[in-house]
Amino acid sequence: MGRQWLQKHREINSLRKNKTIGKLVKEIMVAAKMGGPDPDTNARLVQATEKARRNSVPKDAIERAIKKGAGIGDERMEMENITFEGYTPHNVPVIVEVMTDNSNRTTPEIRVLFKKGQLGNAGSNQFLFDHVGLVEAWNENQDLDLEEAAIEAGADDVKPLDSDANEDIPEEALGARFITGRTEVHAVSQALARAGWHVVTAELGYLPKSFTQVAEDKMEEVGEFLQALDDHDDVHRVWAALP
Repeated sequence: MGRQWLQKHREINSLRKNKTIGKLVKEIMVAAKMGGPDPDTNARLVQATEKARRNSVPKDAIERAIKKGAGIGDERMEMENITFEGYTPHNVPVIVEVMTDNSNRTTPEIRVLFKKGQLGNAGSNQFLFDHVGLVEAWNENQDLDLEEAAIEAGADDVKPLDSDANEDIPEEALGARFITGRTEVHAVSQALARAGWHVVTAELGYLPKSFTQVAEDKMEEVGEFLQALDDHDDVHRVWAALP
């Protein structure tokens, strides 16, 4: 579900690394715009800045991104959030979240990617997903009861998560995806942090209500299509109904 496909198909190179850094900076700006510049009250900003540091984004670039997103100083971010719905080759539902400062440029570019995706096509499908809050975290204690941890943090549900699904989760740790109401993301992430969890993602997202099974010999086409979407500079998240 969500971004698992990304870990299976990503090939790291210098060009992609530069794009990744650009997206990390944009995520910081978006987090600051939506929740303000204070990390004590903005869990999403905390996770965005920590991930940027782990990927060697310079400190001054992080600080500029926070100020720009929060509208502090001369620079202000004018960013629009656009959601595209469609299907990959072999009919996997997909939702693409875009953050752009020029929708007149980005919208036709995303539509072209759908057209180039062979059987990929645009089309309404949001009813196939639940729009929820997602908090992904890990704990050194692998013996913890995930359901108990979810109840204590105020999450609605929890699923095990490993490093294949989120590269920020260590292999020797207990990873989990806590599912929350859309307004409860910050409260749950803070409760988990107080309980000793390392929060690596705190955001709104889309979870498929059911999964599309794709034959192994067809997955390469699906993965290439999803990767092409994710490689676009303005694409923020790609959510696919894959197990």
